[in-house]
Amino acid sequence: MQNDNLEYFKGEEFQKILRQYEDSVKSGHPIYMDADDLADIADWYQYNGHQEEADEAVNLALEYNPEAVGPLLYKAREALSLRDFETAYDYADHVEAADAVEAFYLRNEILICEGKEEEADEHFREHLKEVMPDELMDYVYDVASIYSDYNLYDKAFEWIARSQGDDSDDFKELMARTLFGLGKYQDSERIFNELIDHNPYSTRYWNALASAQFMREDYHAAITSSEFAIAIDPNDADGLLSKANSLYNLENYETALSYFQKYSEKMEDDEFGYLHQGTCFINLGRYEEAIKVLEKGESISAPDSPYLPEIYQEMAFAYSELRQPETALYYLDKTDSLECDHVNVSIIKGHVLLSNKRAKEAEDAFKKALVNSGNAPKTMLRIIVSLYDNHLVQPSYKLLKGFLTLVDDEWKEGYSYMALCCLDLRKYDEFLQYLKQAIEKNPREARLVLGSYFPKEVETKDYYDYMKIKLKSKLK
Repeated sequence: MQNDNLEYFKGEEFQKILRQYEDSVKSGHPIYMDADDLADIADWYQYNGHQEEADEAVNLALEYNPEAVGPLLYKAREALSLRDFETAYDYADHVEAADAVEAFYLRNEILICEGKEEEADEHFREHLKEVMPDELMDYVYDVASIYSDYNLYDKAFEWIARSQGDDSDDFKELMARTLFGLGKYQDSERIFNELIDHNPYSTRYWNALASAQFMREDYHAAITSSEFAIAIDPNDADGLLSKANSLYNLENYETALSYFQKYSEKMEDDEFGYLHQGTCFINLGRYEEAIKVLEKGESISAPDSPYLPEIYQEMAFAYSELRQPETALYYLDKTDSLECDHVNVSIIKGHVLLSNKRAKEAEDAFKKALVNSGNAPKTMLRIIVSLYDNHLVQPSYKLLKGFLTLVDDEWKEGYSYMALCCLDLRKYDEFLQYLKQAIEKNPREARLVLGSYFPKEVETKDYYDYMKIKLKSKLK
């Protein structure tokens, strides 16, 4: 959904139309409505996870006006989401009769979905020659937006560069979102700050700023930005979710849980909220409550939901902690027919079996993961971490020591876990050696794995000096 549409949907004009439609549905007394307004209502329902209501609205729109462009575009993009290109092209033919420009955009969207980005780009560039000068910026913006919507940020950036210095907020926002998509979070943050200076009451800008800060792992700043969005609109689901995610990453699970719950109250048909309520409950050791909300997430998930495998994995962790390994394995087996990381599932299966004292079966699961991953180093590392989590410190130490001698100089993972093993085994000199490498190679991993051993005010880069002083009496 386009960002300007989101602003429109929050406005009084659309809310009035939505109320009229919903009153009509509740009363059972149909009223005539503009077909494009009904298409907007369908978009709104779809954005909020109410697919059945969205379908009803758009089908009613086509009953009123079978040639209305808005509903036809909705149905075409629905076909695209299902990769039903033949149906999408059929809708494009119908759109063409009413709006050649929209049909042109739609046909190129279909090409993009078919993986023919260069062919679409050739069409866009050819059409650029025919665009009138006073329409040029609108055309460039539209094409860049299409590429951005399909996560083709390199292409979006190329088209934005054709804007010839357009300094409008629309182009700035598109640039900021494109830079975000390219992983240039600091540049994206800078532009969103500029946009907020122009419009400090835009929840969209505050949430986008929070996202950039989140990706830079500046979680405290992200919380502050999301709080501004919530202050502007206490019902803003994106702001609630943004704050929940940042709190979760700060391991403030209790407060994060409360915001995930508030998010689910607003977006009751979004399984994402229930999934993360479940992970909070698990981190808090409240496994029965975790299972309850995860079951809710499963019940509302579409069969192809990308979150369904995660829901099953979290269910497995919860049941494993409750010493119900067979139920845990049942949920892991439910991922067999889903599109997900099956190597990861094998590792989790091994972890569950190991934590329930079924070592031989765990070994088989770990071997399966290694074979299916082609003995990938990351798979090996995750198996070693599972051994450590199951209190097998000495075997973990030996395996990690051998593992870290085999990886190349560019390898960045596992040093923090090796430091942890050395600390547990009271090998303090080795602990400092691996702590130093962990800080240099992967400070994020060092903070996540070792942070609980340090006061909060100690920065990751100072971990080594802090521990060197603290352990002075124990060093050789």
